[in-house]
Amino acid sequence: MKLDNRLNAMTVDVEDYFQVSAFEGVIDKKDWNSISLRVGDNTHRLLDLFAENNVKSTFFTLGWVAKRCPDVIKRIVNEGHELASHGLEHQRATTMTKTQLFDDIKQSKDILEDIGEVALKGYRAPSFSINDSNTWAYDILKELGFVYSSSTYPIKHDLYGVPEWPRFKYQRENGLIEIPIPTVRKKGNNVGIGGGGYFRLYPYWLSKRRISEFMKTETAPYSFYFHPWEIDAQQPKFGTAPWKSKVRHYINLSKMEGKVEQLLKDFNWTTMQAAYNIE
Repeated sequence: MKLDNRLNAMTVDVEDYFQVSAFEGVIDKKDWNSISLRVGDNTHRLLDLFAENNVKSTFFTLGWVAKRCPDVIKRIVNEGHELASHGLEHQRATTMTKTQLFDDIKQSKDILEDIGEVALKGYRAPSFSINDSNTWAYDILKELGFVYSSSTYPIKHDLYGVPEWPRFKYQRENGLIEIPIPTVRKKGNNVGIGGGGYFRLYPYWLSKRRISEFMKTETAPYSFYFHPWEIDAQQPKFGTAPWKSKVRHYINLSKMEGKVEQLLKDFNWTTMQAAYNIE
């Protein structure tokens, strides 16, 4: 029995284990092509899991991954999920100029639309990297034909976060819609409950309680995000990575798939477009 009747958004950021921001100082992008991919098999596992539970999801996908795993892109589309952009090579928007970001997003969009044969409406910046320093990114998204973004996390965090920005779906001045990652309020602060590392770290009962709390106190849909590599406990380890990065990346990988499966059963899930009425 579902714990709440509302439709919420299930999202997957499709990137491989060596492409995460936490390892960007350890793995050089020029070496990516020499590393065996695991993202294809892991994403197929997630698609199987979603099919078993009759769940549709939005897949924010790297253009780099799409070029190398076109079968994954075609399956995402063919099985009724939403295909969206996560940029080209997981470079944070805060590290690029306007021209560089335009080229990054355009290349990703062109690759995904060519392989998937669908028009993309959604974009998510790697590591939620739209903030006060680069609000011009929304003009780029608008120019390239996107309808919405889910690129902000209104929390305090050492790698990202805009705690003073809106917590719920809103429209930017140029008409683009921004859908922040969900938070709950605790002692005057925003606490992240959107998924990923927080979901792996906390016991499932605590995450479920916080999601239920969000649903009891807010009328907005809830959205959840995670990555294919988070269900892959057998992925190669980078021993030279910083201690904090290793803890964040490797903690509870073996428990993640079971937690996600329970989450699929406890709540109702659909795509970002459907949950937030994006046209």
